[in-house]
Amino acid sequence: MSTATTAATLGSNGAGATRVRSWRTPIILCVVALVSLLVFALGAPGNDVTFRLSGANDAIVLPAIVVSAPVVGWVCALIMLALAVVAVLRTRSGVGTPTWVFAVFALLFLVAFLTWVVGSARTPDVALYGLLAGSVTLAVPLIFGSLSGVLCERSGVVNIAIEGQLLFGAFAAAVAGSLSGSAFIGLLAAAVAGVLVSLVLAIFSIRYLVNQVIVGVVLNVLVSGLTGFLFSAVLSEDSQRWNSPPRLPTIRIPFLADIPVIGRILFEQTIVGYLMYIAVAVVYVALYHSRWGLRTRAVGEHPKAADTLGVNVNRMRFMNVLLAGVVAGVGGSFFTLVAVSGFGRDMTAGQGYIALAALIFGRWNPIGAFFAALLFGFATNLSNVLSVLGTPVPDQFLRMLPYVVTVFAVAGLVGRSRAPGASGIPYIKG
Repeated sequence: MSTATTAATLGSNGAGATRVRSWRTPIILCVVALVSLLVFALGAPGNDVTFRLSGANDAIVLPAIVVSAPVVGWVCALIMLALAVVAVLRTRSGVGTPTWVFAVFALLFLVAFLTWVVGSARTPDVALYGLLAGSVTLAVPLIFGSLSGVLCERSGVVNIAIEGQLLFGAFAAAVAGSLSGSAFIGLLAAAVAGVLVSLVLAIFSIRYLVNQVIVGVVLNVLVSGLTGFLFSAVLSEDSQRWNSPPRLPTIRIPFLADIPVIGRILFEQTIVGYLMYIAVAVVYVALYHSRWGLRTRAVGEHPKAADTLGVNVNRMRFMNVLLAGVVAGVGGSFFTLVAVSGFGRDMTAGQGYIALAALIFGRWNPIGAFFAALLFGFATNLSNVLSVLGTPVPDQFLRMLPYVVTVFAVAGLVGRSRAPGASGIPYIKG
């Protein structure tokens, strides 16, 4: 028995029952709270920090929030210590730690870290509205990628090929958009490219029962090599013809886009941004409140039982994998039709793997994956903003920040998350 887990045998009406207490979570909370006390409280910069909520030319201008870095550091660290003690006491009594404790703890840590790092910058002033808007923008391909993973894994197919789907979608969007002169045709081509990658994944993993993880990894390498070769041999030779796609226009909804802080995030997006919100809502509602969703979850959890009830398991999996390709392909178009106007070699830079981590962190739930992807997008944008502000944190660590957050997020929750029961297991009828 590990030191982090204690098994207590309880008697009830003469019957013995075993209750397992996991000490991992309270230990992690205690360590993080103590580190926060040392860094954010005792090591707090002795100045004020300004968080601007709106720009000077916005329709509605909100006053900036000015806080004392030492006060925020001490308050957040002490409350975090109290929450860690709550987790210890509840674990000791055999009761699980409620979700709100994790949520409040994470929020306090974020506030304390942001105040500490901005307060240590040359100019302790940050546009909070820009930080949040940029975070959502950077999270767009992650959200599409994680939704693609949800559709596949809820059906029982592990989708390691998210990276390849995003990259091939970006490539197809750039080429089709350049040749046609239409960003919307590029968007359609990206969806088709995602389906092509998914088609190969589905054929080999469902029809021929090849290991799904191996197929996904091979597809990522294949797409990376293929797009890299075409980029060097074709796109670079005549970039004006092959690699100059138009950008998708930003669609601004009047009045609503003027709402402070959230206006630009929700109501000033390209069509890919609006499709992101629609996709999250549609996948969630369909997955948990429709006949298709019930069948999808059934073939991902208990395919034999679903087959007994008349569901064609492999056909259901096949169609969902193709649908996941559409979603990931659209997400890939973000790189070449929104972020930059052109394709670059391996421009997805491993974001498909971060999307896979967001899927796990979000517990295979569309809403959970959405917020997990937002967290990783926030970490990426925060590293960019802090580099500009000039903080004492080394630039190398700032570039590592999104990946560090990914590792800690998945390592902290993967033990308490349960994947669909039949995920990664091929189904052989009969």
